[in-house]
Amino acid sequence: MKVIVRRAGSLDAADVACLLNEIARNTVRTAQTHDISKAEVLEWLYKASGHSARHVAETEAGRILGFQSIEPHEDLPPEACDIATFVRNGRSGLGIGSRLFAETVRAARELGYRWINATLHADNTGGLAYYQSRGFELYIREASQTLSNTTRFDRVRMRFDLD
Repeated sequence: MKVIVRRAGSLDAADVACLLNEIARNTVRTAQTHDISKAEVLEWLYKASGHSARHVAETEAGRILGFQSIEPHEDLPPEACDIATFVRNGRSGLGIGSRLFAETVRAARELGYRWINATLHADNTGGLAYYQSRGFELYIREASQTLSNTTRFDRVRMRFDLD
């Protein structure tokens, strides 16, 4: 299967929303606490600053297999961006995340970032393995965090230096 990685655009909003909702319904390791609509994805895409980049991985037929984004975050210094990665259930381990990350690193460097932050649930073994395999290193562990739906979890922050 050929996978194409490209910048995400407004026409991807419905498919990205479906992907995010599918992942959230099938895992407890996400901060997403409600179904995300196409309108919410469009708002997120349009409110993105000039210091953001979003990519999709898709089949030749246009089926979205993965989505990755980087953007500034209020808890990070200006030389860092935050990353989020989502791969369709049952499609991990096929190189989709690797292809997305190669494009994201290129975009992060073009945007002038010096490092990338990944924040995830401490028990997200798949996410931890993914980011560690890319070279991210743990730099903060935050115990006993609470989501808006009162779910409690430990959170880790990992760092990838672009230098």
